[in-house]
Amino acid sequence: MPKSLVEQQFGPSARAYAECEVHRSGASLSRLVEVVAPQSDWRVLDVATGAGHTAAIFAPLVAHVVASDITQEMLTETRTLADERLLSNVSTTTAEAHALAFEPESFDLVTCRLAAHHFADIEQFLAAACRVLKKGGLIAVVDNITPDARTVPGLSESEEIVEAQSYNDFERLRDPSHARALSATEWRASLERQGFELRAEEMMEKEMAFQPWVERMHCSQETVNRLRDILAAPSRLSAFLKPRDVDGQPQLTLRESIFVAVRT
Repeated sequence: MPKSLVEQQFGPSARAYAECEVHRSGASLSRLVEVVAPQSDWRVLDVATGAGHTAAIFAPLVAHVVASDITQEMLTETRTLADERLLSNVSTTTAEAHALAFEPESFDLVTCRLAAHHFADIEQFLAAACRVLKKGGLIAVVDNITPDARTVPGLSESEEIVEAQSYNDFERLRDPSHARALSATEWRASLERQGFELRAEEMMEKEMAFQPWVERMHCSQETVNRLRDILAAPSRLSAFLKPRDVDGQPQLTLRESIFVAVRT
């Protein structure tokens, strides 16, 4: 079967994501654990686990973690990480985020960190997560969010839609497998539609060094130049991304939000 665009993009980048500081130890990772407060008897499903950092941080605190992904190279990295940390309660499996072919009501917690913007249909993912969660179970999502009035003061609702498109176009230029990041408002509405009640929401800034950010996706020099031009041009998008030099190296700021909701 031909590989999906996500597999094509992330297979060759699996080792880079395993070593990436933002994914391996970004602020949202430890904060996610604090907000969720996992219990020792829980079964956890980590969707689109990537290199397994979320699965690995929850594993010592729960009974079992199933780390799922569609990219085999990422699952290999997850297995390596679990073995290095002597985590015997982590299993890996191939699973499509929109389907999640697991038994109904078989997990206490579903996690998904920095991956949902690659999903073709986030509503389908949330519906699948709701199905596999026990009643009263939690979903915990961390993902990049688009510009809004909190991050670019003065934006109207109609302007937020325009700037969200600009942001997603920018991300897709770097990574063609990027589907669409949602706004915080869209996340809240989608969770409610799919049978969840929001319990916690937090937003944080994420500092990204530009060069490693483009290298992880093997961007061509032409693409790198286009991304640089977009960052340099005065716009609401550049105001959101806050490009600057740090110790002579270009850097930008992304925003990510944590959403924790209960299956009602």
